[in-house]
Amino acid sequence: MQTRNLPELLAPAGSASALEAAICGGADAVYFGGKAFNARANAKNFDTEAMRAAFRLCHAHGVKAYVTLNTQIYDRELSDVLAYVRELYELGADALIVADLGVASLIRRHFPALPIHASTQCTAHNREGVAFLAEQGFSRVVCARELSAEQIRTLCRGGTEIEMFVHGAHCVSVSGQCLMSYALGGRSGNRGECAQPCRLPYKTNKDGYPLSLKDMALARHIPEIIRMGVASLKIEGRMKSPAYVYGVTSVYRRLLDEDRGPTREEEAYLEGLFSRCGFTDGYYRARMDRTMLGVRTEENKQSGREAEEAPALARVPLTVRAVIRRGEPVCLTLQSPHGEATVTGEEPLVAQNAPMAAADYEKNLSKFGQTPFEATELHVECDEGLMVPVSRLNALRRQAVEALVAPKRPPVDVPDAPVFPRAQRGEVRRMASYRRAEQVTAAAKAFFDVIFLPADRYDPVAGGVELPPVVYDNEWPEVRRQLQDAREAGAEYALVSNVGQIAVARELGFRLVGSHRFNVFNGENARVLRESMDGLILSAELTLRQAQDFPGGCGLMVYGKLPLMYMHRCIIRDVPGGCDKCATILTDRKGTSFPVLGGFGHRCTIYNSVPTYMADRPAELARAADLHFYLFTDETPALCDQILAAHRRALPAKSPIRRIP
Repeated sequence: MQTRNLPELLAPAGSASALEAAICGGADAVYFGGKAFNARANAKNFDTEAMRAAFRLCHAHGVKAYVTLNTQIYDRELSDVLAYVRELYELGADALIVADLGVASLIRRHFPALPIHASTQCTAHNREGVAFLAEQGFSRVVCARELSAEQIRTLCRGGTEIEMFVHGAHCVSVSGQCLMSYALGGRSGNRGECAQPCRLPYKTNKDGYPLSLKDMALARHIPEIIRMGVASLKIEGRMKSPAYVYGVTSVYRRLLDEDRGPTREEEAYLEGLFSRCGFTDGYYRARMDRTMLGVRTEENKQSGREAEEAPALARVPLTVRAVIRRGEPVCLTLQSPHGEATVTGEEPLVAQNAPMAAADYEKNLSKFGQTPFEATELHVECDEGLMVPVSRLNALRRQAVEALVAPKRPPVDVPDAPVFPRAQRGEVRRMASYRRAEQVTAAAKAFFDVIFLPADRYDPVAGGVELPPVVYDNEWPEVRRQLQDAREAGAEYALVSNVGQIAVARELGFRLVGSHRFNVFNGENARVLRESMDGLILSAELTLRQAQDFPGGCGLMVYGKLPLMYMHRCIIRDVPGGCDKCATILTDRKGTSFPVLGGFGHRCTIYNSVPTYMADRPAELARAADLHFYLFTDETPALCDQILAAHRRALPAKSPIRRIP
C-alpha cells in the first residue's frame, strides 16, 4: 500500500473474483458497477448483496471502492437512480463516478457527503472544463484519454483532483463523443451498450482496421507521471479476467512503489496478458500516426489464455483487545493495519459454577470465520469470577467487525425525482450549422434565425460562430483570436460543444447555444446547462416523445448527417492526398460509405451515411421542441436549398434517411 506521496492506483473489477485480484495486486482503490446505470452493461457487475460484500472486503483491506454511475439517464429513470444512490450511500461507497450533469446535480443536492467523480464521458480536456465540473460539485475529474503529458500537467495545476488512464483499451473517438454504435446498431455507448464498431474492418484507400487502436500502456512514463501531481492512475478493464486485473495491477504497483519504468520482462509480461499487436503511448507523447493502430491476433489471444491466475487473497491481521471488568460493560477493540473499531456490550455476569479465564475469552474472540480477518494478537484483561455467554461474545465480535468495515452514515430520505412542467412551446427558432460560407444561400438567410460557421472559417454571412468540438489549453490563444474576430465582424451567437467552452464564450460576450454533443438526456441536465445558455440541442438519441417533456429553449436536430465519431487522430492523413482534400470516405463491410471531414487542429469527424430528416413530421416537432437545428456538412449549395424547400412544404424524403422514433 502507499507509504509515500504517490498517486492512487485504481484498478477495475468486473466481478467478485476480479475484485479480489485487484486487491491482491496492490490496488489503492477499485471501481465497479451495479446491475444498472453503468457503462459496462455486459460485465458481470454487482447486485445489492454482492455490492455489500464488495464494500466490506475493500474496507477491510484499506482499499477505497468507487461505483460507476456513468451512463446518461432518462427522466423516467431519475427516481430509480436516486433510490440506487441512497442504497450505495448506505452500503458504504467511497465515491460515485458520474457522467450525467443532471444526476450529479441531484446527488450534490440530496447526498452532499457522498463524493462524485466526473467520468471521462464528460469530455474534460481543458482547465475551463475541469473548473466547470468542480463548480458542479465534482471532487475529482477523470480527464480525456487522448491528452498529452503536457496537457495533463496543465490540468493538475488547477487544484482539482485529476485522474488519468494509464493502461487498457482506447476509444478512437474523443472521450464522450461517439454515437457510432447507437447509429449503426441501436446500442448506445452513452447507455453502456457499445458494440465496438471501431474494432471492425473498414476501407479508405485500402482494406484494414483504421479505427482500431492498440491498448494504452504508460508504464514507461511512471516516474514522470508521479511528479505531475495526478491524484489517481486508472487501469481500464472491467471486462477483463481476474488474471489480467491481478497481473497489470501488480506490475504498476511495483513501478509506483519503486519509482521506475518497467523492465523488458515486465513489458513482455504486460503484453502477454492482453494486447492488440503491442501497446501505444501515442496520445501521451502527442505523436499520433499509424503505429497507434492494432488488432487482436490469435497469438495475442493465446498468450492471454496462458496467464497465471491471481493468488488467493491473504486475510487481514487483527489485534483483538477485550476488557472485562466487574460492573462495567464489556469492551472489545479490533485494530487492523487500516483502521480501528471499539464496541461495548452488557456487563459480565457473576459466574455461578465455572468462571471464565482469559484463555476462554480468547478462544471465542479469535473466531473470524468467513470474514476477511484473522486474529494475530489477542489481549484480554478480565476480573476473576466472571463469565460472558458465548452468544454475547459472538454478537459483540460481529458488531465490532461491522463497525470496522461499514462505518455508519447519517440516514438520508429518498427524494422525489424533479418534475419539470411540460413547456408551453413558443415560436420556433431555426438554427443551422454550415461547414462553408458558400453553402449559405439567400434562401438560408431567409429561413434561419441563426446561422453558424466554424470559428476558423467565419464569414459575416453568418450571425453565429461554432467552436471546434474540442479545444485544448494550448489551442485557446488561436481560438480566442478567431472568436474575437468573429465577434467584431458581427457574430452574436456561439455554438458550444462541451463544458470546457462555456466560460470563454460567455466572457467574449456571445449568446450561447449548446450543441447535441452535450449528450443531454434529462430535464435536470438541461436545467444545469440552460443557466448558462440561450438554447440547448438535446441528445440525438432521444425520441420525439421524450423531447416533449423538456423545458422551453431546448431543441432537436431535425436535419443533418449525425456526427458518429470525433477523432483526435485524424484518419484522413492516412489517405494519399487526404490532407489537401481534408475529406475522405470510410466504407464498412457491407459497402456503406461514411463521409469523413477534417477540421480544426487536424482532427476529423466521421458522419452517418444518411441524414436525419424530420420535415414530414411538423405536428410532432411542434410539440417536441421550439428550437430546430439543421446540420449541413458535405451538401452542395443547391442541395441545401432543396432541403430547406422540402422542410417549408413538409415533404417526405426521396432518398435514404435516418428517422427519429
